[in-house]
Amino acid sequence: MSERTLPVPGRPTLEAIARAANVSLSTVSKVLNGRPGVSDATRRRVEELLLDSGYARRGGDLERGGIVELVVAELSTEWAVELIRGVERVTREAGLVLALSVLGDHLQPTAEWLPGVLSRKPVAVVLTFSDLSAEQRRQLRARNIPFVVLDPAGDPPPDAPAIGATNWAGGRSATRHLLELGHRRIAVISGPADLLCSRARSAGFHSAMAEAGVEVDPALVGSGGFSRSAGEREGRRLLALDEPPTAIVAGNDLQALGVLDAAYGLGLEVPADLSVVGFDDVAPAGWARPALTTVRQPLREMAEEAARLALRLRAGTADTTRLELATSLVVRESTAAPRAKVF
Repeated sequence: MSERTLPVPGRPTLEAIARAANVSLSTVSKVLNGRPGVSDATRRRVEELLLDSGYARRGGDLERGGIVELVVAELSTEWAVELIRGVERVTREAGLVLALSVLGDHLQPTAEWLPGVLSRKPVAVVLTFSDLSAEQRRQLRARNIPFVVLDPAGDPPPDAPAIGATNWAGGRSATRHLLELGHRRIAVISGPADLLCSRARSAGFHSAMAEAGVEVDPALVGSGGFSRSAGEREGRRLLALDEPPTAIVAGNDLQALGVLDAAYGLGLEVPADLSVVGFDDVAPAGWARPALTTVRQPLREMAEEAARLALRLRAGTADTTRLELATSLVVRESTAAPRAKVF
């Protein structure tokens, strides 16, 4: 019989786990709490017994004051604020407490993150990075700490619960809106290439253009970070072309606001000389002048769904682990038909 299938006789207590693993009770406690001083082989054996015995699935009821941990790359964006608001609402309604971890990386956690989570013992984790290793996923599950990937940066593995949005459809609807207004020379600025949402939005743009039979000029395809400065930089490049675009689809609202800055800096009027579409519909999109046409990504609702799913996983009542919420086009004042050419 393999170590993984060692039986845990009787009720799955920590003492029974320790006997089956042939280790001390203190060693099992160290594994449960993520403390050092345990070899990798022993830690894995104990974790497998915790899972196989059913011990990790006990205690599904939530006690008031328990922690739900939200993990984000940074706090300085409206995108992060909306996620915080969504998760906080669900935790407050459940009598739980929201804890924040800021990692500074949108794809992978730092080496210190997992031991910290194990020591904090949250009832659930909602995270925005997707590159959790199989080992990290196993360690969380061995301690009955369910996790859900929110607005995944990369492509989560099949066994990782995830809540996202229809980014491809959003990119397509933004582009179709401009095509229907009569634009044909349309530029696109995508976000970082390592982000799944960036690639999906860009793919939606190209799909809409191909569907309309409009060839995309390679010079009109740009990229940059999801920041206002990146949008302004790419906007200036695009608008300095011998034949500049009449419309630009930006990767997110911050990029789009940067494009507005670039247009105004060059003495152009939006939307008379240039139409601009963003993505996300964060608060500054509506404050801009002109107010920004954008694709609404329901960030707060996505965060709420992620938190609810994590709590359902904790309780063992989840009937699905993957969900994409619909995006929708919000037409405001930054888009119009292209200015008629005077010959």
